[in-house]
This record gives sequence, C-alpha cells and structure tokens, in this order.
Amino acid sequence: MVTVHVSVPNELSTPLPAELHYDMTDPYAVRLSIGAPAARPVDWVFARSLLTEGLRRPTGTGDVLVIPRHRCHPGAVRIVLRSGVGVAQVDIAESAVAAFLRRTVSLVPPGTESLHIDLDRVLAELTDRRD
Repeated sequence: MVTVHVSVPNELSTPLPAELHYDMTDPYAVRLSIGAPAARPVDWVFARSLLTEGLRRPTGTGDVLVIPRHRCHPGAVRIVLRSGVGVAQVDIAESAVAAFLRRTVSLVPPGTESLHIDLDRVLAELTDRRD
C-alpha cells in the first residue's frame, strides 16, 4: 500500500491510499486500486508495458497517460486517468512503481507473457461457456 496524490480540475490534491496489483493469469496488465479497501476502491487496468515505458518518457494515448518525474512531484510518476466523467492526475512515488515492476518482471519476464495465458479459460470467458 502506498499513498498517492490525486488531483482533479479545480480541486486541491488529495492524498489517498493506493495499491498496484499484478496477476500472472493476466500477464500483460497491471491494476491500480485507489482508495481504502473498505470504501470500495476505484480500479484502473492498463498495460504493464505502458507503466514500464512511462518511467522513462511520457507515454500513452487515450484513457491512460504516464509521465515520469513530473515537475510538481519530482520523485513521482504521474498517471493521468481519463473517463467519461472527467480527468484525474495520480502522482505515485517513482521508487514504488519501479519496485512493483521489478517484482512483476521476476514473476513474468517481458516477452514471456503469452506462456502464462490459459487459452482455454480465455476462450470459455469470451464465449461465456463454462466447463
């Protein structure tokens, strides 16, 4: 669990608890959960490669952008989240993101993700077929 600073237009930044999650059964994705678990956190799922690349340079288009070392928080990575209801900027410690990504790489090295996908399960989910 880490503290992130979330800001939305015309509001002050708010510190909130957050957690990055990785599941080997969905090896291409990471999940960012913002808010206390008891209060039903808000989850965003996006590509692990987007977060990795975002440590080095601004990356992403559309709903999720990742910007390294933002000037407002020089030791942080800024994740910009867009939805139909608005935009939120999430600043999270770069060291926490880097440590999280190192753990994911130790579980599933980049380039080996396809070896961790259960195609039968995925097909069953896509066709809504249960065995």
